[in-house]
Formats: sequence, structure tokens, C-alpha cells
Amino acid sequence: MITTYTSYAIISRDLPGSLARVAEQPNVARESAYYLENIGKVKSVDDFMADSRLYNYALKAHGLEDMAYAKAFIRKVLTEGVATPDAFALKLADSRYAGLAETLNFQANGAAATSFDKAQKGVVEKYQRQTLEEEVGAENPGVRLALYFERMAPSIKSGMEILADDALAEVVRTVLQLPDEVAALDVDRQAAFIEESIDIEDFQDASKTAKFLERFSTLWEMENASTPDSVTTLFSPSTSGISTDLLISINALKLGGK
Repeated sequence: MITTYTSYAIISRDLPGSLARVAEQPNVARESAYYLENIGKVKSVDDFMADSRLYNYALKAHGLEDMAYAKAFIRKVLTEGVATPDAFALKLADSRYAGLAETLNFQANGAAATSFDKAQKGVVEKYQRQTLEEEVGAENPGVRLALYFERMAPSIKSGMEILADDALAEVVRTVLQLPDEVAALDVDRQAAFIEESIDIEDFQDASKTAKFLERFSTLWEMENASTPDSVTTLFSPSTSGISTDLLISINALKLGGK
């Protein structure tokens, strides 16, 4: 049986080839073609929200597929953008919302927001990478965690950022073999402990990140503590920082099937 590290290494070493194979899948190719043909016609947040195929495609590309039902929430993210510190997306612990608002920056660029490469080809590339990670995760969740960490590593700047992302935190906790006592500490102390235990700047170096993930893969293989279902929840979008009233409103939308 192929090991977690071997599977991860095979994909990582030929990432362009792996992504090309994903892009050729009929459903991926069809949805990507539709997105590229139509996203440039979108001139506002309303236009974007009105086309469910474009909407769902862009959300999946940013790892936010599970929040597709919460249209009022996503509308607020896109409408406020990321230009000011008090923008809604920037108040959320999960950086994926800010990433979506930066990609489709209607607040800053208005009708021209979808004309930029990041809103067109950039989204397609994100969609293909997201699809790849989900597919390999169905067979081995440890491989998905490794590929996700590899993708996110260059953007990690602090222990707090790691703790804010459940999937990143799972990788780091596995590597550091953190006992339950540490996990029970308040987040500030946990973040400090992580920063004392690893040099976060190493994640700017691809070779050092690869070694870190080799250790993760080996330990993951040995422990195999999480089931695929539990790992899937690590990638679910976080709504940390949202007021109770807004969460109730979002839940109402979900229950209403909107």
C-alpha cells in the first residue's frame, strides 16, 4: 500500500501534471469553460450572485463551497471588500473570505472587477487545485492536509494564523506531537508555544516546508488518529468573529433552502 508521504510526494513533484489531469476531467473542463466564458460579463455583486454556476464555481475555488447557501453573508463579504480595516471579511478569522473579496474586488474596482486575470484564470487555477486536494483527500486525508499546508505555507506569518485555520493547526500539532494539555491552553499561549517550537520563516523555503511535511506524513501514517470524515470538517469554512444575530440570520437562510 502506498504511504501518505509517497502519495503526497508524487503529486507535489509533478503538480502541473496532476493539475492538468484534473483540468481534463469532463465536469471540471465544462464548468471552467463556462466560468471563463461568462465571468467577464459580470459587472456587479448582483450579477455575480444571480448566476449560480459562476457563484458556486468561485466559492469552491476559494474553499468556501460549504457556505454557498449563505448568500446574504457572501454578499456582505463582497460588498464591503477589503479596503478598510473594519471591512466584514477582515473581521473574520478565516482568511478565505478576504481572499474571495480580493479576487472579486467589486468594492474597489466596480464593473471592471471581473476583467482582471486574478478573477478569471486565477479562479480557474484555484478551482483545479481545490478539486485536486479534495479528490486525493477522499483516498487519504493526510495527503490532502499535506497539499493544503504546502499551498498555504508561504502565507503563514504567525502561530495565531496557524491556530485560526483548523487544517494548518492539525498538521502543526501532529508534527509537534502536542499533548492535550497544550491544546487546552488559551490561544495566545498556544500561538506562543508554536512560535517557540518551530521557525515559521522556514515556511518561506519550499525545501524546508517539504521536510516539515515529510515528518508530518510519517507521523500521520503512524498515528492515523483521524477518520476521513473528521478531516473533512477541518476544511469547513469558519464563521469565527460573526455576531450571534448574523449567525441566526444565516441559519434561517439555510433552513429556508435559499
